[in-house]
Amino acid sequence: MAKKSSLSEVVSTSLKGGFDLEKFKKSKYLDQSSKFKKQRWIPFSPAMREALSIPGVPMGHVFVSRGGSDTGKTTLLIETAVEAQKMGILPVFIITEMKWDFSHAQKMGFECEAVPDENGEVVDYKGFFIYVDRGSLNTIEDVSAFIADILSEQKEGKLPYDLLFLWDSIGSIPCEMSVKQGNNNPMWNAGAMATQFGNFINQQFPLSRKESYPYTNSLFVINKTGVQPALTPMSQPRMTNKGGNTMYWDATIVATFGNVTNSGTSKISVQHKGKKVEFAKRTKIAIDKIHADYGIATTSTVLVTPHGFIPDTPEAIKEYKKQYAHEWFNEAVDVADLIQTEDNSEWEESSKISPIVEIDNDASEE
Repeated sequence: MAKKSSLSEVVSTSLKGGFDLEKFKKSKYLDQSSKFKKQRWIPFSPAMREALSIPGVPMGHVFVSRGGSDTGKTTLLIETAVEAQKMGILPVFIITEMKWDFSHAQKMGFECEAVPDENGEVVDYKGFFIYVDRGSLNTIEDVSAFIADILSEQKEGKLPYDLLFLWDSIGSIPCEMSVKQGNNNPMWNAGAMATQFGNFINQQFPLSRKESYPYTNSLFVINKTGVQPALTPMSQPRMTNKGGNTMYWDATIVATFGNVTNSGTSKISVQHKGKKVEFAKRTKIAIDKIHADYGIATTSTVLVTPHGFIPDTPEAIKEYKKQYAHEWFNEAVDVADLIQTEDNSEWEESSKISPIVEIDNDASEE
């Protein structure tokens, strides 16, 4: 015997029979909500594309470059800014670590013009970019408010460009509570990052990928790291993210440079007539996190030079020396006469934890 339908089922079936779902969605302006633009990328240099097997930084996403000091993080940031300029995307630099050097960026191809004073001394730089630093940004909340303001200006039609925000770096600036209390508290800083970025700012970038939005905005951040000692005799030390894990969780791609316990680099030098020049660093690079639609996790090595990344091959090293050795030694040099050495003392993980250790306050949540 067939089951008898309830009154509610009969009414529901009757209503559905004459119901137009698409018309309903259109009446509520929901008919455009699922349409996204075709994915575009800000391309990496050929050496980095080969090392990581991804095209570059995906537009409309959060991208994290993390690792220890002097491992290649800022080089990747500058290369990304250079390519953004070529695409007509406006770079917006947020420099809170205060190690920025426009002359270095110029050497890597970034277009900017030095502004001299009456004595010929460079006092500023101008060009197709926006630059702010600790002169006006003193807290995590300041950084969040600045980004929100720039996005608001864009939305109002006052800044008609796709934007690439480049923040160097998370972990270099405290939150308002830390400043007021005179105590740079990692838990307060992590909480501010979660509130200011995880709950609002980071969501604005994927939203800009919708077809209804005229511009596509991206966020590239450098995240300083620390080390958490092994918790048991059988476990290993773990890399931690200064400022908490908000950016790691919200990022589409996380690129990690170097080792957990030390730099994970080796210094490559050449000698000529008693003069020694370090011209490159071999660095480990890995994609630690990547959404499935955008590539696969990879581990590789690449060479970091003052002019950008080059492949980790003898041929690339030889060609680089041919191109720049005359600048290093102020004379024409036969590359064959150069004595090449390599300091790989920090290439392997260390059995001793660096004295600069940050305990990850989010560890209990993982």
